Amino acid sequence: MNSVFKALNDPTRRKILELLKEDDMTAGDIADEFDISKPSISHHLDLLKQADLVTSVKKGQFIYYSLNATVMDDILKWIIQLKK
Repeated sequence: MNSVFKALNDPTRRKILELLKEDDMTAGDIADEFDISKPSISHHLDLLKQADLVTSVKKGQFIYYSLNATVMDDILKWIIQLKK
């Protein structure tokens, strides 16, 4: 759970998650949405993968990233349980 909150603590990573909410994207497609270097985007994607917030699948020569909604569901369930 700590890795999830660490990943969500950064606005760039939150924006990446918002982009992936709409559709799967390659790292290049994601990088095109930001004014930062591609290695920086790769670092953000690695942290999101470590937190299991995104998954990746290689298709041909490209790696497509997608949102892992099940982790989001788990986080929401945990937060709701705190309210009880």
